Amino acid sequence: MASQWQRLLKNTGRWVGSFTQVSPTGEVLADTPTVVELQPLDHDNLMRQTITKQPPGEPPQETVLQYRTLAKSVLFLDNGAFSQGSMQWGPFSEFGVELGLIAANHRLRLVQLFDKNRDLHQLTLIREHLDGTAPSTRSPLRVEELVGTWVGEATTVYPDLRPDDTYATRLAIAHHSGTVEQTLQFGDGGPSIQSQGVVSGDRLLFTTGSQPVQVLLLPDGASSTCPTAITPRQPLFLEVGWLISPTHRQRLIRQYSVQGTWVSLTLVDETKVD
Repeated sequence: MASQWQRLLKNTGRWVGSFTQVSPTGEVLADTPTVVELQPLDHDNLMRQTITKQPPGEPPQETVLQYRTLAKSVLFLDNGAFSQGSMQWGPFSEFGVELGLIAANHRLRLVQLFDKNRDLHQLTLIREHLDGTAPSTRSPLRVEELVGTWVGEATTVYPDLRPDDTYATRLAIAHHSGTVEQTLQFGDGGPSIQSQGVVSGDRLLFTTGSQPVQVLLLPDGASSTCPTAITPRQPLFLEVGWLISPTHRQRLIRQYSVQGTWVSLTLVDETKVD
């Protein structure tokens, strides 16, 4: 099994793209061109990360980071997907996570931020491609593209770096009369989890669970799943989804316990079978 540092190295390169600010209801507010370069040095033992933002009409803003170790708040999957963010959620404090997916020459990252009142405050969608390759031409995600049965594999990694867990997944999505029904199954023959949501434009609202959530359908085949407001003393999950092709989707899920402690990060790689 590759080390966390070896998994970080799979993000090596000069990534050209943009930081897109999105409102809690999915409205695009601003777009800032960016270049993020991850350059291994000292025989791959040191990472130099240069972030250049180019706000329209303003001089470039450059930030340079160098590090030899990873923070405890960061975890990587074997393919280079990663998440960083708050280790603990608590009342009266700001809370946020970043979720990053990688597929060939493209990366898709999502930042979800909550304010001190527990409300979803802002999203940032980051779409990137390796310098010298073509940018993504994926369209904004539509509900109809999610309908069907998705079969795949989930890999879960843990903050205490215990061995990864891998298991089968099956997700069935149906859409009719302004509602969406989901049936999710983990493992072969495991119990099913059912949920029903209401379609409201580019939002899917699921209000029946212990932690009501919304799914925002975003540009580049992306989706954001999280609460509009965090309910205390309930399990919490935050997710980014990415429709890489009409029949291939990835989801990255950061999970917190009832006590608000970060407990795991799961990558789901799934294929539409009908």
